[in-house]
Parts: sequence; structure tokens; C-alpha cells
Amino acid sequence: MRGKFGLVIGLGVGYVLGSRAGRERYEQIKTQALKVWNLDPVQAQVEKVKDIATSSALALPRTVWSAGVGVYKAVSKQQTPGTKLDAGLKAARNSADDVKKAAEADVEKVVGD
Repeated sequence: MRGKFGLVIGLGVGYVLGSRAGRERYEQIKTQALKVWNLDPVQAQVEKVKDIATSSALALPRTVWSAGVGVYKAVSKQQTPGTKLDAGLKAARNSADDVKKAAEADVEKVVGD
């Protein structure tokens, strides 16, 4: 109950302070944010992220699809339920490593440059 009461008080204080700042301050903040957004270094980074996202957008889904196909093939070749389970788990572990590597490579492209 205390947490809810604190939340209500916090929301009330935020509303009062926000309404005191008014529309004029909001417009000032918005104008400054747009100025920063439109700076050449910021836009250069935005373009770089767009390029990386576009180039690697298909890499991870392709890896996930291949992993699923690999698990299916491993399971479908087995005869008994126990061997199917073992083969499926082994293939899933191997596939999970591949997916993890592909995801880390995509993150490294974005963060590492």
C-alpha cells in the first residue's frame, strides 16, 4: 500500500511541476533535441546503424531457420523416442551456439565500430 501511495504522490508532484513548466519549456526542450538530432555526427551514426541493420537483418533469421532445420533433420533420422530426444537436444545445443555467435556478431557490428 505504501508503494502505491508513493506512486500517486510522485505522479501528482510530476504533474504539478510539469504543468508549471508549461508548453513553452516543452517547446524549448523539443527544439534543442531536434538540433542535436540533426547534427552531422549524430546523423552519421544514424546512417551507420541503418546500414548495419540493413546488411545484417537477414543473417540472424537465416541462422535461426538453419538451426531449426538441423534439429528437425536430426530428430527425423532417429527411430526410438529416446534417440530422437537425445539427437534433438544435441542438435539444439549445437544450433544454439550458432545462433548465439550470429547474434553476437550482429551486436559487435553495431557496438564495435
